[in-house]
Amino acid sequence: MTEYLLRFIAGGLIVSAFSILGDMLRPKSFAGLLGAAPSVALATLSIAVVQHGPQYVAAESWTMIYGAIALGCYSIVVCHLLMRFHFTALPATILAFAAWLVVAFALLAGFGGAA
Repeated sequence: MTEYLLRFIAGGLIVSAFSILGDMLRPKSFAGLLGAAPSVALATLSIAVVQHGPQYVAAESWTMIYGAIALGCYSIVVCHLLMRFHFTALPATILAFAAWLVVAFALLAGFGGAA
């Protein structure tokens, strides 16, 4: 129960801090980017340091980086499928998800990751 309370408090504080930062930036669309994923990742990694130690967190952070790179590739593939090849949304996202999986697992296999 203590872990859940700690996650709730740490997550709430970090999400609030990132939301304030995002609200101060221009354009306002940055608020959405900064409000969720980075703050939740920081809260999760902070708790993991206490529970599992820095080696574990280092490995987990690399897997987060690989996922972010794969998400960037996913976004590029979706844009090309929608804009250049005029796919509809569902087929474009399904094909791009396959690209995300390939990139994410190739990075994980090539460079290693979670222990």
